[in-house]
Amino acid sequence: VQLQASGGGLVQAGGSLRLSCAASGRIFSGGAMAWFRRAPGKEREFVSSIRWGSGSTYYGDVVNGRFTISSDRPKNAVYLQMNSLKPEDTAVYYCAGRSGSHYVTNERDYTNWGQGTLVTVSS
Repeated sequence: VQLQASGGGLVQAGGSLRLSCAASGRIFSGGAMAWFRRAPGKEREFVSSIRWGSGSTYYGDVVNGRFTISSDRPKNAVYLQMNSLKPEDTAVYYCAGRSGSHYVTNERDYTNWGQGTLVTVSS
């Protein structure tokens, strides 16, 4: 499965962005997609995940009710709607895929990765 992330950019604090991840190749309904992010000087961290088949979602602590993950199965796309953005949300955001459960937050358990899209939040 090939993944292509897009939608990053520069936004002021309090603003919103919507990231997209387009998936191509053989996608199994039992698989999961996730968003991770890596802030400057920090390790990559889990943001959110979704199960392809059921649409069940899971969020990391960093979200705190501000982000929403969704999927469009016919389009093989996953989205991350980010609201109330803060400067500390500045990071490169990556989409990732794996087979099996979406209740997985360790990046090592994801087998497919997109190239990342940069989100910069100014104060």
